[in-house]
Amino acid sequence: MTIHLRAIEPEDLDALYELENDSELWAQGITNVPYSRYQLHDYVANATADIYVDGQVRLVIESADKQFIGLADITSFDATHRRAEAGLMIKKSFRHQGIGHKVMMLLADYALRILHLHQLYAVIDINNEACIQLFRDLGYRESSRLTDWLFDGTDYHDAVVMQRCLLRNSEQTTAVATATFKLSAECDE
Repeated sequence: MTIHLRAIEPEDLDALYELENDSELWAQGITNVPYSRYQLHDYVANATADIYVDGQVRLVIESADKQFIGLADITSFDATHRRAEAGLMIKKSFRHQGIGHKVMMLLADYALRILHLHQLYAVIDINNEACIQLFRDLGYRESSRLTDWLFDGTDYHDAVVMQRCLLRNSEQTTAVATATFKLSAECDE
């Protein structure tokens, strides 16, 4: 399956509403309340797509036949230290198909070649073994453990911080200067 990353469009509101209000995903992230259509419409209408203004970039994951697969995020952008948090939300029907791996590769490429970031990190629930393994497979390493960091409404869970330096200083300067970029990839079926 070919996938693409693209900017959020107003036409994505229904799919965005469905994904953001999937309570199964709330324990994995920083929100645990539903979003209204109005809030999401306002976000789509007012996001500048400029990481320096918004502090984040949110991209739609889309198949070649224009199916909404999920969202890829670069958030908590720190311009001084050239780092940000990477995130991923995939609709249940598209999970376990190799899409997450390809999306995170595209996101890292975008972070390096377009945003000129030095590193990405992720905060992952310690019980989300599939996600931790995905990030390990992508070259992220565990840098710390956060005790009782995530609350699922009933219990607190530890989280692990995974981080990846995209390239070292001199390598990054050379790579950015000679890079070409595309936001699509093939996935294993």
